[in-house]
Amino acid sequence: MKEKLYRLVTRFSTTHTILMGFAVFILTGAFVLMLPISSASQTFTNPVDALFTSTTSVCVTGLVTVSTHSYWSFFGKVVILILIQFGGLGFMTCFTMLLLILRKRVTLKERLIIQDSLNEEGLSGLVKLVKRITKGTLIAEGLGAFFFSFQLIPDYGVLGGIWRAIFTSISAFCNAGIDLFGDNSMQAYVKNPIISIVTMLLIITGGIGFTVWWDISRIFRDWLKNHLGIKRNLQHLTLHTKVVLTVTLILIFSGALLIFVLEYNNEKTMADLNIFQKIMASFFQSITTRTAGFLTISQADMRTPSQVISIVLMFIGGSPAGTAGGIKTATLGVVILFIRSIVKGKERTEAFHRTIPIQNCERAMAILAISLFILISGTTVLTVLEPQMSFMDLFYEATSALATVGLSLGITGSLSVPSKLLIILLMYIGRIGPITMAIAFGIRRGKAQKGVKLPEERVMVG
Repeated sequence: MKEKLYRLVTRFSTTHTILMGFAVFILTGAFVLMLPISSASQTFTNPVDALFTSTTSVCVTGLVTVSTHSYWSFFGKVVILILIQFGGLGFMTCFTMLLLILRKRVTLKERLIIQDSLNEEGLSGLVKLVKRITKGTLIAEGLGAFFFSFQLIPDYGVLGGIWRAIFTSISAFCNAGIDLFGDNSMQAYVKNPIISIVTMLLIITGGIGFTVWWDISRIFRDWLKNHLGIKRNLQHLTLHTKVVLTVTLILIFSGALLIFVLEYNNEKTMADLNIFQKIMASFFQSITTRTAGFLTISQADMRTPSQVISIVLMFIGGSPAGTAGGIKTATLGVVILFIRSIVKGKERTEAFHRTIPIQNCERAMAILAISLFILISGTTVLTVLEPQMSFMDLFYEATSALATVGLSLGITGSLSVPSKLLIILLMYIGRIGPITMAIAFGIRRGKAQKGVKLPEERVMVG
């Protein structure tokens, strides 16, 4: 069995291997969740709901058609948690750790797949990076569970509290947004700083990207070793880290400020909270939209401008090589910088005293264009399939699915079977990455013209 899995992974192209790896785990998870042992009622689960739950877990989304808390048995919840952990770490990270456990050598082909799945530039140090990712993930999730237990053990007892602390910590770090608190998610803890702050920290840590972790830790180690000034050490951060941190901070604070202003006196969301609780709830909403899926205020009860802001934040999502979805903060940063260079008439796109390669700019624009096309197409199809539902409800749902967020205006369980299947497809595309999916289906069969440069001719645009 192990040899068959090994041959399967190394047989296909890097892109197709990633696609197939996630698909196999989704289908396997769906089969297990269909079994009577997985449901609390000990009956077979509808195949569509089982597939939906498996997909939302592996794709770390959080949209659910049945209550995770009440519908699934303990066994079913454990299966969901395993799928979340697998989805958060990624197919090739888990596969590489399996090879290391089995003491198998990681081949060049497998290193190429890891490189593609983690969006890394080079091949050197990839296995060490995978080890660090796994170790860092377990440490972060362990710390999160430890702090959660201070609140959840008094609420649910020792065993119930520890179980919920572990589940919530893994789900938060993996940006899954699936919880065991019932249909209202974390609304009961909107005033609780332990649950809210720890959840926000886990979401940011998981969503900021593994490569950013190690870059920051490298700078921190250098600072301890050389005792240089913080500012001087920060200058040695990579351009990627600088762009990610800058865009992330701008989105978090601007999103929180807008939500705070718009929802300040909304009686259905934040009117009865004190000023500290309102600030905390605003930051939670700004952070969870990128792309966690937990909620402390009702999404359906927010004002329309707040919902629009949430859609924008969901679409942007987290950062590359992390557990979050969306087009990614780095993509947005590069697109903005590229547009700025065009407006200013510059030949090169520059940031932080560095030049961004034109290939990066082209890829960022392609990701934005493909993602918008998929989102608009998906929303349009949903409006045809669900004419009785409002456009905002469906647009919110489609954005949440494609960006693997998990927030909803409360319509997921009411969707028809075709709509659920479409949402499943959007979640899958969102987790794999729109451009990866496009490349997988757009690889040229013919190679005759490779390297041949055709005559250049301008086209009027704008």
